[in-house]
Amino acid sequence: MTEEPNERLKQFLNDGRNWERKATNIPGVFLFRLPASKRRPASLAIEINPVDTYGSITKKRGVVIRSASELDEISRLLGHPKVGELSKRIDGVNPKSETTTSKAGTEIFEI
Repeated sequence: MTEEPNERLKQFLNDGRNWERKATNIPGVFLFRLPASKRRPASLAIEINPVDTYGSITKKRGVVIRSASELDEISRLLGHPKVGELSKRIDGVNPKSETTTSKAGTEIFEI
């Protein structure tokens, strides 16, 4: 990342609202501002949340990734062949359902 995106990230961390989600230029990847707690200050995270053909999120809350090491571990788990096999079996068992969508913010965060 260049200096400008780092400054924009700092600005979002300092000025963003708690639980605010910002879209990025990668469909399904969002920036997410986590509020401060008793043990840690406010921080930014990545949210992975699939989008529909209109760019609206498909889940109320996606997978929240708080660090590079957490991303590495999630990537390792998702890459396991049995996880893919399990997801296909779940597709075969679960009943089909309609999904609801909501709009993410209009501002796009360029990565």
